[in-house]
Amino acid sequence: MTEIRFYHLLSMTLEKALPVLLEKVVERNWRALIVTDSLERVAELDSRLWTYKPSSFLPHGMVGDEEAELQPILLTHKDENSNDANVLFLVDGAESKRVGSFEMCCVLFDGNDTDGLIRVREAWTSFKNEGHTVVYLQQEPSGKWTEKRTVRD
Repeated sequence: MTEIRFYHLLSMTLEKALPVLLEKVVERNWRALIVTDSLERVAELDSRLWTYKPSSFLPHGMVGDEEAELQPILLTHKDENSNDANVLFLVDGAESKRVGSFEMCCVLFDGNDTDGLIRVREAWTSFKNEGHTVVYLQQEPSGKWTEKRTVRD
């Protein structure tokens, strides 16, 4: 089963937290698929990944790019694993019917979005009931992640 990690953003925006998590993916020679809710948002995140830190580079592309499937990190608004990623990132409330085909799924959500919190709680219950390992990580003011709860089947 897939390990589903819920990242509760409290002190940092998605745009700041996502690159840090993606750096860990690249360090481990994994491949990541980032699914968001719209093509416009794909373009925004693409721009952010190019500019988030002057001294760093995250090799990535976005849906529609030439040879996008070759990218170790791919941004998309479609529920398809065209770059053969083993880690799925769901952001901006995006969902996927393919979660079970990944080794890991990271759900990043804004702790200040009341409607989003309701959807995340429903997703937690659904993934847990499907037999996935679910992990809840909360962001500390320093930006560090602390594991608060884990449920294994």
